Amino acid sequence: MSVQTEFSRYAEEYGSYNVIQRRVVAKLLKDLGDERPRRILDLGCGNGVLCEALTWRPEHFLGVDFAPRMLELHPKGSNIECIYGDFNNPLLFEQLGYLAFDRIFSGSALQWSKDLDRTFAMIASLNAPVSLALFTANTFATLFKTAGITPLLRSAEEVAAAALPWFGDVAETVHYRLEFASTREMFRYIKRSGVSGGRNLLGYRETKRLMEHYPLDYLEFEIVFITTRGRASGNS
Repeated sequence: MSVQTEFSRYAEEYGSYNVIQRRVVAKLLKDLGDERPRRILDLGCGNGVLCEALTWRPEHFLGVDFAPRMLELHPKGSNIECIYGDFNNPLLFEQLGYLAFDRIFSGSALQWSKDLDRTFAMIASLNAPVSLALFTANTFATLFKTAGITPLLRSAEEVAAAALPWFGDVAETVHYRLEFASTREMFRYIKRSGVSGGRNLLGYRETKRLMEHYPLDYLEFEIVFITTRGRASGNS
């Protein structure tokens, strides 16, 4: 199942499972300090975690996502616009290049970029400060080690190296843990939260065996934050 299909399939349940994504957005906003960007671009906006977390009313909020069902669930308003788009497609950035943004956000989507160097280059071409967060290969580290499978994502070092030419040496690696009452709840979370990107790496027997032998009562997450400085502004 593709990443796009997976996000649309579980869109209605996503809001109940995107705990880590909400923590990520909270940090992205905290790192702004006193800055209150008026014109915001949110790449991979999902069902609106960032939009709902804003404590000020932006002049224009543009959310972009490639899962149509997610866009349907995103908050709507006179200052909020949602469009279908894929950050892997250069045509999206050609269209966005006609607009001006005070800050570009992406809370937990860019790890699925097919070519991260190119994606970072296209984001940088929009000439706006960025607040980006990407899950890395050490997300679910123990789970992957126990199952004997290769991590899906890039390492924190690879993400930082890709970001360096475009945003400077600003990458910060942060670790989170999410605890569960049972391994069954844990695996349900993995499927519904979008963190796995819809990748079914194990069959039924392998999954059952992993649930029986997974040694922890929590999942690990490693996330690289990339934040460049913008201009502080008052509430609009």
